Amino acid sequence: MSSPTPATSTKQAYRVLALTSIAVFLVSLDLSIVVVAKRTIDEDLGGGSLLTWVFSAYAIAYAAALLTAGRFADVFGRKRSFLRGVLWFSFGSLLCGLAPTTWFLVIARIVQAFGGAQLSPASLALVLPEFPVEKRTQAIAIWGATGGLAAALGPSIGGILVDTLGWRWLFFVNIPFTLLTVFFGRRILRESKDPNAQRKVDYPSAALGFSGVALVVLGISQSEVWGWLDSGTIGALGAGILLCFAFALRCHRAEFPILDLKLFRLRFVLAANVAGVLFSMGFIGMWLLNTFWLQAVWGYSVAISGLATMPGPTSAAFIAPFAGRYANRLGHSRVLFAGAMLLAVGTFGLNATIPDNPAYLTRYLPWMLVTGIGVGLSISTLSSSATAFLKPTQFAMGSALNNTFRQVGTALGAALSLAIAAPALARVETARRSGASVLDVSKTEIHGAWLMNAFIYVAAGTAMVAIFKRPTESQMTDARG
Repeated sequence: MSSPTPATSTKQAYRVLALTSIAVFLVSLDLSIVVVAKRTIDEDLGGGSLLTWVFSAYAIAYAAALLTAGRFADVFGRKRSFLRGVLWFSFGSLLCGLAPTTWFLVIARIVQAFGGAQLSPASLALVLPEFPVEKRTQAIAIWGATGGLAAALGPSIGGILVDTLGWRWLFFVNIPFTLLTVFFGRRILRESKDPNAQRKVDYPSAALGFSGVALVVLGISQSEVWGWLDSGTIGALGAGILLCFAFALRCHRAEFPILDLKLFRLRFVLAANVAGVLFSMGFIGMWLLNTFWLQAVWGYSVAISGLATMPGPTSAAFIAPFAGRYANRLGHSRVLFAGAMLLAVGTFGLNATIPDNPAYLTRYLPWMLVTGIGVGLSISTLSSSATAFLKPTQFAMGSALNNTFRQVGTALGAALSLAIAAPALARVETARRSGASVLDVSKTEIHGAWLMNAFIYVAAGTAMVAIFKRPTESQMTDARG
Protein backbone atom coordinates (compact mmCIF):
# COMPACT_ATOMS: atom_id res chain seq x y z
CA MET A 1 0.00 0.00 0.00
CA SER A 2 1.34 3.42 -0.89
CA SER A 3 1.91 5.93 1.85
CA PRO A 4 -0.63 8.74 2.16
CA THR A 5 0.09 12.08 0.61
CA PRO A 6 0.85 14.98 2.93
CA ALA A 7 -2.53 16.53 2.18
CA THR A 8 -4.29 13.26 3.01
CA SER A 9 -2.28 12.90 6.23
CA THR A 10 -3.13 16.45 7.28
CA LYS A 11 -6.80 15.90 6.54
CA GLN A 12 -6.82 12.68 8.57
CA ALA A 13 -5.00 14.37 11.46
CA TYR A 14 -7.55 17.17 11.76
CA ARG A 15 -10.45 14.73 11.44
CA VAL A 16 -9.09 12.81 14.42
CA LEU A 17 -8.51 16.04 16.34
CA ALA A 18 -12.05 17.29 15.67
CA LEU A 19 -13.67 13.98 16.58
CA THR A 20 -11.80 13.49 19.84
CA SER A 21 -12.26 17.14 20.80
CA ILE A 22 -16.05 16.75 20.65
CA ALA A 23 -15.91 13.94 23.21
CA VAL A 24 -13.49 15.84 25.47
CA PHE A 25 -15.75 18.91 25.25
CA LEU A 26 -18.72 16.89 26.54
CA VAL A 27 -16.75 15.32 29.40
CA SER A 28 -15.36 18.67 30.55
CA LEU A 29 -18.76 20.32 30.14
CA ASP A 30 -20.34 17.83 32.52
CA LEU A 31 -17.85 18.71 35.24
CA SER A 32 -19.48 22.12 35.68
CA ILE A 33 -22.82 22.12 33.87
CA VAL A 34 -24.84 20.65 36.75
CA VAL A 35 -23.82 23.29 39.31
CA VAL A 36 -26.47 25.72 38.08
CA ALA A 37 -29.25 23.10 38.33
CA LYS A 38 -28.92 22.25 42.02
CA ARG A 39 -32.02 24.14 43.12
CA THR A 40 -34.11 22.83 40.19
CA ILE A 41 -33.09 19.21 40.80
CA ASP A 42 -33.85 19.62 44.51
CA GLU A 43 -37.37 20.85 43.69
CA ASP A 44 -37.92 17.82 41.41
CA LEU A 45 -36.14 14.97 43.22
CA GLY A 46 -35.39 16.33 46.68
CA GLY A 47 -32.15 15.22 48.30
CA GLY A 48 -30.97 18.37 50.06
CA SER A 49 -27.32 17.97 51.04
CA LEU A 50 -27.08 14.78 48.97
CA LEU A 51 -27.20 16.96 45.86
CA THR A 52 -23.63 18.09 46.46
CA TRP A 53 -22.64 14.57 45.44
CA VAL A 54 -24.11 15.08 41.98
CA PHE A 55 -21.07 17.28 41.37
CA SER A 56 -18.59 15.68 43.80
CA ALA A 57 -19.16 12.06 42.76
CA TYR A 58 -18.39 12.88 39.15
CA ALA A 59 -15.22 14.78 40.05
CA ILE A 60 -13.98 12.07 42.43
CA ALA A 61 -14.65 9.13 40.11
CA TYR A 62 -13.20 10.96 37.10
CA ALA A 63 -9.97 11.91 38.88
CA ALA A 64 -9.54 8.48 40.47
CA ALA A 65 -9.98 6.51 37.25
CA LEU A 66 -7.69 8.54 34.98
CA LEU A 67 -4.34 6.88 35.73
CA THR A 68 -5.76 3.37 35.43
CA ALA A 69 -7.59 4.31 32.24
CA GLY A 70 -4.39 5.67 30.70
CA ARG A 71 -2.56 2.40 31.28
CA PHE A 72 -5.46 0.30 30.00
CA ALA A 73 -5.52 2.39 26.84
CA ASP A 74 -1.81 1.74 26.29
CA VAL A 75 -2.22 -2.01 26.83
CA PHE A 76 -5.51 -2.84 25.14
CA GLY A 77 -5.71 -0.12 22.49
CA ARG A 78 -6.40 3.62 22.45
CA LYS A 79 -9.19 3.45 19.86
CA ARG A 80 -10.95 0.67 21.76
CA SER A 81 -10.67 2.57 25.05
CA PHE A 82 -11.87 5.81 23.49
CA LEU A 83 -14.96 4.28 21.86
CA ARG A 84 -15.80 2.22 24.94
CA GLY A 85 -15.45 5.36 27.07
CA VAL A 86 -17.76 7.34 24.78
CA LEU A 87 -20.40 4.58 25.00
CA TRP A 88 -20.14 4.42 28.80
CA PHE A 89 -20.40 8.21 28.98
CA SER A 90 -23.46 8.12 26.71
CA PHE A 91 -25.08 5.38 28.81
CA GLY A 92 -24.36 7.32 31.99
CA SER A 93 -25.89 10.46 30.45
CA LEU A 94 -29.06 8.53 29.61
CA LEU A 95 -29.30 7.19 33.15
CA CYS A 96 -28.80 10.72 34.55
CA GLY A 97 -31.58 12.11 32.38
CA LEU A 98 -33.98 9.35 33.44
CA ALA A 99 -33.02 9.41 37.14
CA PRO A 100 -36.10 8.94 39.38
CA THR A 101 -34.26 9.72 42.64
CA THR A 102 -31.22 11.68 43.77
CA TRP A 103 -29.35 8.50 44.76
CA PHE A 104 -29.94 7.11 41.26
CA LEU A 105 -28.63 10.36 39.77
CA VAL A 106 -25.44 10.22 41.88
CA ILE A 107 -24.72 6.64 40.78
CA ALA A 108 -25.42 7.55 37.16
CA ARG A 109 -22.94 10.41 37.45
CA ILE A 110 -20.28 7.92 38.53
CA VAL A 111 -21.01 5.83 35.42
CA GLN A 112 -20.63 9.00 33.36
CA ALA A 113 -17.31 9.81 35.05
CA PHE A 114 -15.84 6.35 34.41
CA GLY A 115 -16.68 6.75 30.73
CA GLY A 116 -15.08 10.19 30.66
CA ALA A 117 -11.94 8.89 32.37
CA GLN A 118 -11.61 6.12 29.77
CA LEU A 119 -11.88 8.38 26.76
CA SER A 120 -9.85 11.41 27.92
CA PRO A 121 -6.27 10.01 27.94
CA ALA A 122 -7.03 7.77 24.97
CA SER A 123 -8.25 10.75 22.95
CA LEU A 124 -4.96 12.64 23.21
CA ALA A 125 -3.00 9.45 22.54
CA LEU A 126 -4.98 9.07 19.31
CA VAL A 127 -4.36 12.67 18.26
CA LEU A 128 -0.61 13.00 18.83
CA PRO A 129 0.65 10.28 16.45
CA GLU A 130 -1.29 11.93 13.61
CA PHE A 131 0.84 15.10 13.86
CA PRO A 132 4.59 15.60 13.40
CA VAL A 133 6.32 16.63 16.61
CA GLU A 134 6.72 20.25 15.49
CA LYS A 135 2.92 20.58 15.11
CA ARG A 136 1.89 18.68 18.23
CA THR A 137 1.96 21.73 20.49
CA GLN A 138 -0.57 23.49 18.30
CA ALA A 139 -2.74 20.35 18.06
CA ILE A 140 -2.71 19.96 21.84
CA ALA A 141 -3.50 23.66 22.17
CA ILE A 142 -6.74 23.11 20.26
CA TRP A 143 -7.49 19.88 22.16
CA GLY A 144 -6.78 21.49 25.55
CA ALA A 145 -8.69 24.66 24.72
CA THR A 146 -11.73 22.57 23.89
CA GLY A 147 -11.81 21.08 27.37
CA GLY A 148 -11.10 24.40 29.07
CA LEU A 149 -13.75 26.17 27.02
CA ALA A 150 -16.30 23.51 27.92
CA ALA A 151 -15.61 23.80 31.65
CA ALA A 152 -15.95 27.59 31.47
CA LEU A 153 -19.11 27.44 29.33
CA GLY A 154 -20.79 24.89 31.61
CA PRO A 155 -22.73 27.44 33.67
CA SER A 156 -23.80 29.35 30.54
CA ILE A 157 -25.05 26.31 28.63
CA GLY A 158 -26.47 24.77 31.79
CA GLY A 159 -28.45 27.86 32.69
CA ILE A 160 -30.00 28.13 29.23
CA LEU A 161 -30.93 24.42 29.11
CA VAL A 162 -32.44 24.44 32.60
CA ASP A 163 -34.50 27.58 31.88
CA THR A 164 -35.78 26.36 28.49
CA LEU A 165 -35.94 22.53 28.48
CA GLY A 166 -35.46 21.44 32.10
CA TRP A 167 -32.55 19.96 34.03
CA ARG A 168 -32.78 16.48 32.48
CA TRP A 169 -31.65 17.93 29.16
CA LEU A 170 -28.31 18.74 30.74
CA PHE A 171 -27.64 15.03 30.16
CA PHE A 172 -29.87 14.12 27.21
CA VAL A 173 -28.06 16.70 25.07
CA ASN A 174 -24.89 14.55 25.21
CA ILE A 175 -26.42 11.48 23.60
CA PRO A 176 -26.68 12.46 19.91
CA PHE A 177 -23.12 13.82 19.96
CA THR A 178 -21.71 10.70 21.59
CA LEU A 179 -23.49 8.37 19.16
CA LEU A 180 -22.18 10.36 16.19
CA THR A 181 -18.69 10.23 17.71
CA VAL A 182 -18.86 6.43 17.93
CA PHE A 183 -20.24 6.13 14.38
CA PHE A 184 -17.50 8.24 12.80
CA GLY A 185 -14.82 7.08 15.23
CA ARG A 186 -15.12 3.47 14.07
CA ARG A 187 -14.31 4.66 10.55
CA ILE A 188 -11.78 7.44 11.12
CA LEU A 189 -9.67 6.45 14.12
CA ARG A 190 -6.64 4.19 13.86
CA GLU A 191 -5.86 1.68 16.57
CA SER A 192 -2.59 2.05 18.47
CA LYS A 193 -1.12 0.66 21.68
CA ASP A 194 2.15 0.32 23.58
CA PRO A 195 4.03 -2.48 21.75
CA ASN A 196 5.99 -3.25 24.93
CA ALA A 197 2.92 -3.60 27.14
CA GLN A 198 2.41 -7.33 26.41
CA ARG A 199 -1.26 -7.04 27.41
CA LYS A 200 -0.31 -7.02 31.10
CA VAL A 201 -1.63 -4.66 33.75
CA ASP A 202 -0.46 -4.51 37.36
CA TYR A 203 -3.83 -4.68 39.09
CA PRO A 204 -2.53 -4.08 42.66
CA SER A 205 -1.09 -0.72 41.60
CA ALA A 206 -4.34 0.04 39.75
CA ALA A 207 -6.31 -0.58 42.96
CA LEU A 208 -3.91 1.49 45.07
CA GLY A 209 -3.85 4.39 42.60
CA PHE A 210 -7.61 4.48 42.14
CA SER A 211 -8.35 4.31 45.88
CA GLY A 212 -5.62 6.80 46.83
CA VAL A 213 -6.66 9.51 44.37
CA ALA A 214 -10.36 8.94 45.15
CA LEU A 215 -9.81 9.44 48.89
CA VAL A 216 -7.61 12.51 48.43
CA VAL A 217 -10.18 14.18 46.14
CA LEU A 218 -13.00 13.09 48.48
CA GLY A 219 -11.31 14.69 51.49
CA ILE A 220 -10.56 17.91 49.62
CA SER A 221 -13.93 18.28 47.90
CA GLN A 222 -15.94 17.59 51.07
CA SER A 223 -13.77 19.70 53.37
CA GLU A 224 -16.00 22.73 52.87
CA VAL A 225 -19.02 20.67 54.04
CA TRP A 226 -17.34 18.59 56.75
CA GLY A 227 -14.68 21.11 57.84
CA TRP A 228 -10.92 20.81 57.41
CA LEU A 229 -10.43 19.52 60.98
CA ASP A 230 -13.31 17.02 60.83
CA SER A 231 -12.33 13.39 61.40
CA GLY A 232 -13.87 12.43 58.05
CA THR A 233 -11.75 14.97 56.15
CA ILE A 234 -8.55 14.09 58.01
CA GLY A 235 -9.22 10.36 57.69
CA ALA A 236 -9.91 10.53 53.95
CA LEU A 237 -6.86 12.70 53.26
CA GLY A 238 -4.57 10.64 55.49
CA ALA A 239 -5.67 7.31 54.04
CA GLY A 240 -5.51 8.70 50.51
CA ILE A 241 -1.97 10.02 50.93
CA LEU A 242 -0.82 6.69 52.40
CA LEU A 243 -2.39 4.77 49.51
CA CYS A 244 -0.79 7.13 46.98
CA PHE A 245 2.58 6.54 48.64
CA ALA A 246 1.99 2.77 48.46
CA PHE A 247 0.98 3.22 44.83
CA ALA A 248 4.28 4.97 44.08
CA LEU A 249 6.25 2.16 45.79
CA ARG A 250 4.33 -0.46 43.85
CA CYS A 251 4.92 1.36 40.56
CA HIS A 252 8.64 1.52 41.38
CA ARG A 253 8.83 -2.24 41.89
CA ALA A 254 6.25 -3.61 39.43
CA GLU A 255 7.29 -4.95 36.05
CA PHE A 256 4.29 -3.35 34.31
CA PRO A 257 3.28 -0.40 36.50
CA ILE A 258 0.20 1.73 36.00
CA LEU A 259 2.43 4.82 36.08
CA ASP A 260 6.02 5.01 34.85
CA LEU A 261 7.68 7.06 37.60
CA LYS A 262 10.51 7.94 35.21
CA LEU A 263 8.15 10.55 33.76
CA PHE A 264 8.89 12.75 36.78
CA ARG A 265 12.57 12.85 35.79
CA LEU A 266 11.55 14.81 32.70
CA ARG A 267 11.65 18.46 33.71
CA PHE A 268 8.99 19.48 31.20
CA VAL A 269 6.58 16.87 32.61
CA LEU A 270 7.28 17.83 36.23
CA ALA A 271 6.89 21.54 35.49
CA ALA A 272 3.59 21.04 33.66
CA ASN A 273 2.11 19.00 36.49
CA VAL A 274 3.20 21.33 39.30
CA ALA A 275 1.98 24.37 37.37
CA GLY A 276 -1.14 22.43 36.38
CA VAL A 277 -2.19 21.87 39.98
CA LEU A 278 -1.75 25.57 40.78
CA PHE A 279 -3.43 26.80 37.60
CA SER A 280 -6.45 24.56 38.21
CA MET A 281 -6.72 25.80 41.80
CA GLY A 282 -6.83 29.41 40.65
CA PHE A 283 -9.08 28.78 37.66
CA ILE A 284 -11.90 26.99 39.50
CA GLY A 285 -11.70 29.44 42.41
CA MET A 286 -11.94 32.46 40.13
CA TRP A 287 -14.86 30.95 38.22
CA LEU A 288 -16.83 30.07 41.37
CA LEU A 289 -16.29 33.50 42.96
CA ASN A 290 -17.15 35.39 39.77
CA THR A 291 -20.36 33.40 39.31
CA PHE A 292 -21.35 33.96 42.93
CA TRP A 293 -20.79 37.71 42.72
CA LEU A 294 -22.87 38.04 39.57
CA GLN A 295 -25.78 36.05 40.97
CA ALA A 296 -25.77 36.88 44.70
CA VAL A 297 -24.46 40.45 44.75
CA TRP A 298 -25.53 41.85 41.39
CA GLY A 299 -28.71 39.79 41.30
CA TYR A 300 -28.20 38.23 37.85
CA SER A 301 -30.26 35.15 37.00
CA VAL A 302 -28.56 31.82 36.29
CA ALA A 303 -28.90 32.21 32.53
CA ILE A 304 -27.83 35.89 32.49
CA SER A 305 -24.81 35.26 34.70
CA GLY A 306 -23.81 32.43 32.37
CA LEU A 307 -24.05 34.69 29.34
CA ALA A 308 -22.12 37.41 31.20
CA THR A 309 -19.15 35.06 31.66
CA MET A 310 -19.00 33.97 28.01
CA PRO A 311 -16.56 36.65 26.76
CA GLY A 312 -13.87 35.11 28.97
CA PRO A 313 -13.96 31.56 27.55
CA THR A 314 -14.62 32.92 24.06
CA SER A 315 -11.43 34.97 24.11
CA ALA A 316 -9.60 31.96 25.57
CA ALA A 317 -10.77 29.76 22.70
CA PHE A 318 -9.62 32.37 20.18
CA ILE A 319 -6.15 32.73 21.72
CA ALA A 320 -5.40 29.08 22.53
CA PRO A 321 -4.55 27.87 18.99
CA PHE A 322 -2.08 30.75 18.60
CA ALA A 323 -0.54 29.90 21.98
CA GLY A 324 0.76 26.69 20.44
CA ARG A 325 2.72 28.64 17.84
CA TYR A 326 4.10 31.02 20.44
CA ALA A 327 5.16 28.10 22.64
CA ASN A 328 7.13 26.54 19.79
CA ARG A 329 8.88 29.82 19.01
CA LEU A 330 9.37 31.38 22.44
CA GLY A 331 9.25 28.38 24.75
CA HIS A 332 6.47 26.81 26.77
CA SER A 333 7.59 28.27 30.09
CA ARG A 334 7.56 31.85 28.77
CA VAL A 335 4.12 31.55 27.23
CA LEU A 336 2.65 29.98 30.37
CA PHE A 337 4.30 32.63 32.54
CA ALA A 338 2.75 35.36 30.40
CA GLY A 339 -0.66 33.68 30.63
CA ALA A 340 -0.39 33.25 34.40
CA MET A 341 0.59 36.91 34.85
CA LEU A 342 -2.38 38.05 32.77
CA LEU A 343 -4.66 35.90 34.91
CA ALA A 344 -3.13 37.40 38.05
CA VAL A 345 -3.48 40.96 36.73
CA GLY A 346 -7.08 40.33 35.69
CA THR A 347 -7.99 38.83 39.06
CA PHE A 348 -6.20 41.59 41.02
CA GLY A 349 -7.93 44.20 38.85
CA LEU A 350 -11.38 42.68 39.23
CA ASN A 351 -10.94 42.39 42.98
CA ALA A 352 -9.80 46.01 43.30
CA THR A 353 -12.44 47.66 41.11
CA ILE A 354 -15.64 45.58 41.13
CA PRO A 355 -18.52 47.56 42.73
CA ASP A 356 -21.52 46.30 44.68
CA ASN A 357 -23.86 47.74 42.04
CA PRO A 358 -23.88 46.16 38.54
CA ALA A 359 -21.37 47.77 36.18
CA TYR A 360 -20.80 45.01 33.67
CA LEU A 361 -19.37 46.88 30.67
CA THR A 362 -16.91 49.05 32.58
CA ARG A 363 -15.90 47.02 35.65
CA TYR A 364 -16.40 43.35 34.75
CA LEU A 365 -16.07 42.77 31.01
CA PRO A 366 -12.58 44.31 30.58
CA TRP A 367 -11.09 42.09 33.29
CA MET A 368 -12.85 39.03 31.86
CA LEU A 369 -11.19 39.66 28.51
CA VAL A 370 -7.77 39.94 30.20
CA THR A 371 -8.26 36.71 32.15
CA GLY A 372 -9.69 35.00 29.07
CA ILE A 373 -6.50 35.74 27.12
CA GLY A 374 -4.51 34.44 30.09
CA VAL A 375 -6.51 31.21 30.13
CA GLY A 376 -5.99 30.80 26.38
CA LEU A 377 -2.23 31.12 26.75
CA SER A 378 -2.06 28.87 29.81
CA ILE A 379 -4.44 25.97 29.47
CA SER A 380 -3.21 24.70 26.11
CA THR A 381 0.45 25.28 26.99
CA LEU A 382 0.10 23.15 30.12
CA SER A 383 -1.25 20.20 28.14
CA SER A 384 1.31 20.46 25.36
CA SER A 385 4.32 20.86 27.66
CA ALA A 386 3.23 17.74 29.56
CA THR A 387 2.77 15.46 26.55
CA ALA A 388 4.06 16.83 23.24
CA PHE A 389 7.65 15.64 23.75
CA LEU A 390 6.90 12.19 25.17
CA LYS A 391 7.49 8.93 23.35
CA PRO A 392 4.43 7.69 21.43
CA THR A 393 4.14 4.80 23.92
CA GLN A 394 3.79 7.33 26.78
CA PHE A 395 1.06 9.54 25.29
CA ALA A 396 -1.92 8.07 27.16
CA MET A 397 -0.06 7.71 30.46
CA GLY A 398 1.32 11.27 30.24
CA SER A 399 -2.10 12.69 29.46
CA ALA A 400 -3.72 10.75 32.31
CA LEU A 401 -1.05 11.95 34.75
CA ASN A 402 -1.53 15.60 33.78
CA ASN A 403 -5.32 15.37 33.95
CA THR A 404 -5.15 13.69 37.38
CA PHE A 405 -2.96 16.45 38.82
CA ARG A 406 -5.27 19.10 37.42
CA GLN A 407 -8.38 17.40 38.83
CA VAL A 408 -6.77 17.34 42.27
CA GLY A 409 -5.96 21.04 41.83
CA THR A 410 -9.57 21.74 40.83
CA ALA A 411 -10.91 20.03 43.96
CA LEU A 412 -8.41 21.85 46.18
CA GLY A 413 -9.09 25.25 44.58
CA ALA A 414 -12.86 24.91 44.95
CA ALA A 415 -12.56 23.82 48.58
CA LEU A 416 -10.17 26.65 49.53
CA SER A 417 -12.13 29.40 47.77
CA LEU A 418 -15.45 28.28 49.21
CA ALA A 419 -13.97 27.85 52.69
CA ILE A 420 -12.53 31.39 52.69
CA ALA A 421 -15.63 32.97 51.15
CA ALA A 422 -18.13 30.94 53.22
CA PRO A 423 -18.84 33.62 55.90
CA ALA A 424 -19.63 36.22 53.23
CA LEU A 425 -21.77 33.73 51.30
CA ALA A 426 -23.79 33.03 54.43
CA ARG A 427 -24.29 36.73 55.21
CA VAL A 428 -25.47 37.48 51.66
CA GLU A 429 -27.88 34.53 51.73
CA THR A 430 -29.26 35.62 55.10
CA ALA A 431 -29.76 39.18 53.83
CA ARG A 432 -31.64 37.97 50.77
CA ARG A 433 -33.95 35.76 52.81
CA SER A 434 -34.72 38.56 55.25
CA GLY A 435 -35.24 41.14 52.51
CA ALA A 436 -32.33 43.28 53.70
CA SER A 437 -30.02 45.08 51.29
CA VAL A 438 -27.18 42.89 50.05
CA LEU A 439 -25.18 46.06 49.36
CA ASP A 440 -24.86 46.67 53.10
CA VAL A 441 -23.36 43.23 53.75
CA SER A 442 -19.58 42.92 54.17
CA LYS A 443 -18.00 40.83 51.43
CA THR A 444 -14.43 41.01 52.72
CA GLU A 445 -13.90 37.25 52.60
CA ILE A 446 -14.77 37.08 48.90
CA HIS A 447 -12.15 39.69 48.16
CA GLY A 448 -9.69 37.69 50.24
CA ALA A 449 -10.43 34.57 48.19
CA TRP A 450 -9.93 36.52 44.94
CA LEU A 451 -6.54 37.73 46.19
CA MET A 452 -5.56 34.17 47.09
CA ASN A 453 -6.34 32.99 43.56
CA ALA A 454 -4.37 35.85 42.04
CA PHE A 455 -1.29 34.85 44.06
CA ILE A 456 -1.83 31.20 43.08
CA TYR A 457 -1.59 32.25 39.41
CA VAL A 458 1.70 34.02 40.14
CA ALA A 459 2.96 30.83 41.81
CA ALA A 460 1.91 28.74 38.78
CA GLY A 461 3.85 30.94 36.35
CA THR A 462 6.87 31.09 38.63
CA ALA A 463 6.93 27.30 39.09
CA MET A 464 6.82 26.76 35.34
CA VAL A 465 9.77 29.09 34.72
CA ALA A 466 11.79 27.65 37.61
CA ILE A 467 11.27 23.95 36.83
CA PHE A 468 10.74 23.68 33.07
CA LYS A 469 13.66 22.54 30.95
CA ARG A 470 13.45 22.28 27.18
CA PRO A 471 13.48 18.67 25.90
CA THR A 472 16.83 17.32 24.78
CA GLU A 473 17.50 16.29 21.20
CA SER A 474 17.19 12.62 22.17
CA GLN A 475 13.78 13.29 23.74
CA MET A 476 12.71 15.13 20.60
CA THR A 477 13.86 12.16 18.51
CA ASP A 478 11.89 9.77 20.74
CA ALA A 479 8.81 12.00 20.37
CA ARG A 480 9.02 11.66 16.62
CA GLY A 481 8.53 7.95 17.11
